[in-house]
Amino acid sequence: MSTDARQPGQPAGPVGPVDSSRIPRYAGPATFARLPRLDQVGGTADVAVVGVPFDTGVSYRPGARFGGNAIREASRLLRPYNPAQDASPFALAQVADAGDIAANPFNINEAVETIEAATDDLLGTGARLMTLGGDHTIALPILRSVARKHGPVALLHFDAHLDTWDTYFGAEYTHGTPFRRAVEEGILDTSALSHVGTRGPLYGKQDLDDDAKMGFGIVTSADVMRRGVDEVADQLRQRIGDRPLYISIDIDVLDPAHAPGTGTPEAGGLTSRELLEILRGLAGCHLVSADLVEVAPAYDHAEMTSVAASHTAYELTTIMARQIAAERAA
Repeated sequence: MSTDARQPGQPAGPVGPVDSSRIPRYAGPATFARLPRLDQVGGTADVAVVGVPFDTGVSYRPGARFGGNAIREASRLLRPYNPAQDASPFALAQVADAGDIAANPFNINEAVETIEAATDDLLGTGARLMTLGGDHTIALPILRSVARKHGPVALLHFDAHLDTWDTYFGAEYTHGTPFRRAVEEGILDTSALSHVGTRGPLYGKQDLDDDAKMGFGIVTSADVMRRGVDEVADQLRQRIGDRPLYISIDIDVLDPAHAPGTGTPEAGGLTSRELLEILRGLAGCHLVSADLVEVAPAYDHAEMTSVAASHTAYELTTIMARQIAAERAA
């Protein structure tokens, strides 16, 4: 029996979310934005939303393994039309929930290999990925797969922390090391790298010196406050140009007042409004995939973090859907 989510007589085209005027938002499976599962649209989608419930790479509070499903639950309130980008993303492109990539929680190296292989499979269908973590360790295997498809990619990394440290307790693969490994492996375009929202104490000034040698520019959270979101977004667009772009967002880029549910909170972060507006200012960039990580619902209050994360993923998905539609129309 077919598992296609289209109803008899429904015209061909993207299958959208469940109609909330007929089925209450709190009812039914919690796929992202109440979208169809990947198997319900024939196994292929333009944008696949995939969870990676892995947090063995954390250095402080665990719990991000539950982040993907918390984001999905919060996304029940998302609606089909995005007025900020004047787009109905789920009508412009087929977006579907691809479920979770299950990785070994007791072996980081094996988990990294599993995530990389599963990402290869999903990208091989032609989809772009909106990945819900999990901790930031998962960015490295995803970037490996993305670079195999697109070559070295530009990176915008929204985070309180640099994540370019070398090792923790001798471990090369952790949530604080993915972008050093990515630079070492040649999978990032080092002429187009930037951290956004960084702040807080470091181990030493050498951290910044090492980071600069890798090619990263830095826009701190204080820079965003002083210069404003429009100027920051314009600077980032100029740095990226038309290169294939990967965006990686650690939810701790937000101030704990906006996102308490994360493993390594730092004071002085972005507001959720600032993050969303910067992302909207990146519309038109060649966004090939993205991730959103470090949502730890056990520390969340009234789902504040999960709600912010769901809207962040929605903006990223809208950017990809708009670009896909524009490419098809060209």
